[in-house]
Amino acid sequence: MAKVSMRQSLPASANDVWGTVGTFSTINTWLPPIASCQADGDTVGSMRRLTTGDGAVVMERLDSSDAGARTYSYSITDSPLPLSGYSATIRVAEGGDGSSAEVHWTSEFEPDGAPEADVVAIIEGIYQAGFDALKEKFGG
Repeated sequence: MAKVSMRQSLPASANDVWGTVGTFSTINTWLPPIASCQADGDTVGSMRRLTTGDGAVVMERLDSSDAGARTYSYSITDSPLPLSGYSATIRVAEGGDGSSAEVHWTSEFEPDGAPEADVVAIIEGIYQAGFDALKEKFGG
């Protein structure tokens, strides 16, 4: 099982950052590779259809959500990515200084059809694109 774990500090309150990343159906507003997101809701069990800029489609399911803890978990149910069993969690925490936030994005999956290092690099690139967009929005 491959794992990716990345985090990004931002000079904004955790609640402000959660307001951007915490809604399952609006990932396209802060994750640049996603051109559009069509979701059937924002509650556990909801599905979202993500279309990338190059037209690829990824289907994801919301597996758990806790707005009070500023976290949700989701899984990929169908994707052209060379992986299977993908499960991820996004969490926003207060920074150590009380005036910043940390976004934690972690996942586990099985590489399927490509070397593990290549698949990990793909996922890290997606996460970094999101972090870069959040840095542009919030500074840092």
